[in-house]
Amino acid sequence: MNDTIALLKRRRSVPPPMMTGPGPTPDELATTLTVASRVPDHGKLAPWRFVVFEGRARERASRLALEIRQADQPDLDAAMRAEEQRRFARAPLVVAVVSRAAPHPKIPEWEQVLSAGAVCMNMIVAARALGFSATWLTEWMAYDKRFRAAIGLAEHERVAGFIHIGRTTAAIEDRPRPPLGEIVTTFSE
Repeated sequence: MNDTIALLKRRRSVPPPMMTGPGPTPDELATTLTVASRVPDHGKLAPWRFVVFEGRARERASRLALEIRQADQPDLDAAMRAEEQRRFARAPLVVAVVSRAAPHPKIPEWEQVLSAGAVCMNMIVAARALGFSATWLTEWMAYDKRFRAAIGLAEHERVAGFIHIGRTTAAIEDRPRPPLGEIVTTFSE
């Protein structure tokens, strides 16, 4: 089995609270984003883009999340306030993959959305290949238009995922995976 297949067979999600630094260097981040962008893209539209949260910007994004959450739930308890306050600071790096899918005369929007999903998966694989852990989350902020606007997204843009990248602080057990017999059918003559 080659190294790539071995890496893919070991891929696991690591909860962001179980991540620590250091995060990727600028060169490692550039490599990760380059690999992430090497996905099927019918029509060469690049129907996605990246928003990088690192350093103090993670704290600022967390404060924005907290402000919006408190506006909706003024009686938010201390534990939930603390959770929002660290939401983007749980991992040393968070990258929002932003879907820019839009109507096109030849390329269905669905294909554009799938391309953004492929970007998320390529980013996880690239980070893992560089020795990092990575997790793809959306969470409530991805669906909140106030938060999307606060981080610079246009009205038609959506968050395909927030990719948290860092180093694992503990061993992660694999979760049960579906047996191929339950998820594979063969179309026959």
